[in-house]
Amino acid sequence: MIQHTVAFRLDAAADSAAFWNRVDELRGIGGVVDFAVLRQVGSKNDFSHALSMHFETQDDYDAYNDHAVHVAFVEEAWIPNVADFIELDYVVATD
Repeated sequence: MIQHTVAFRLDAAADSAAFWNRVDELRGIGGVVDFAVLRQVGSKNDFSHALSMHFETQDDYDAYNDHAVHVAFVEEAWIPNVADFIELDYVVATD
C-alpha cells in the first residue's frame, strides 16, 4: 500500500473555488483509495492544506499519475494556483 501525500499553500491570487472544484475530480480516478483533503491547524510550517490518498499497488499509483484527469489538474489548476508544496510518498516501514 502506498500513501501519497502533498502539503501545499495556495497563491494569494489563486482562484480557490475553481481549484477546489478541480480537486474533487481526483477522487474519481481509478485506483485511488481513502482520498482526503486536510486543513492545516498547526503553525510549524506555511502549508495550509494537504491531499492524502492510498494506492494498493505501484501500478495503481503510476496509472493515477499518468491519468488524463490528473495531468489536466496539474497543468490547469495546480501549477497556476499553488505557491509552494511538498510531495511525500510512503509505504509502511517494516524495519
